[in-house]
Amino acid sequence: MRLKNRVAIITGAARGIGAATASLFAQEGAQVIIWDVLDLGAKTAEQIRQKGGKADFTKLSVTDSSGIQQEVHRIMEQHAQIDILINNAGILRDKTLLKMEEEDWQSSLDVNLGGVFKCTKAVVPHMKAKGYGRIVSASSITGMRGNYGQSNYAAAKAGIIGLTKTWAVELGRFGITANVVAPGFTETEMVESIPSEVKAQITKQIPVGFLGSTEDIAHAYLYLASEEARYVNGVCLNVDGGMAR
Repeated sequence: MRLKNRVAIITGAARGIGAATASLFAQEGAQVIIWDVLDLGAKTAEQIRQKGGKADFTKLSVTDSSGIQQEVHRIMEQHAQIDILINNAGILRDKTLLKMEEEDWQSSLDVNLGGVFKCTKAVVPHMKAKGYGRIVSASSITGMRGNYGQSNYAAAKAGIIGLTKTWAVELGRFGITANVVAPGFTETEMVESIPSEVKAQITKQIPVGFLGSTEDIAHAYLYLASEEARYVNGVCLNVDGGMAR
């Protein structure tokens, strides 16, 4: 098993890509800790346990600095290590520039970018003390090429790439790698809400000819969190069927 005896925090893992990642990591032997604001996270953790995996759930916002610190302290008391952080949590507050309110802008930056900063800062001291860590954060194709009505989301997702490249330089000497996965259009609940004709137009722009699955992204997270990627640091891995080439 590729993650045997590893403790992995996965944010935004109640459903979608995060839930698929939590399930895959548990199959690979990790003790998975789900952080999410949705109560559904408890059901996701229970489903993993029913399949023989190890998973816990804590209802937590990635914007809550004190809550994050308390939870990290609890994890260290219980497990004595934090090996992997998957910064997967995110929200959409889509509006065009002239319709976007400051609240839309700020809430997107607070969760999508600020949450990555807060969670990472909280776990890195423990990774540094152990001399080992894997930080993998979710950017997006939107962070690389922009998208109509997503000024806030694009700015946050582009910022994650900059953060990660900086952390790769700062933390590499402590045995900690920092990388990014940039998903393209993936079959999630958010994408399911897109009108079918729009989805058809999007699909035509993808060289492989289909939308990705949540498992496609989860496997990218798994690679970057594993020992197989020990020499991969500061990389943005596009998982988008060739759309952002």
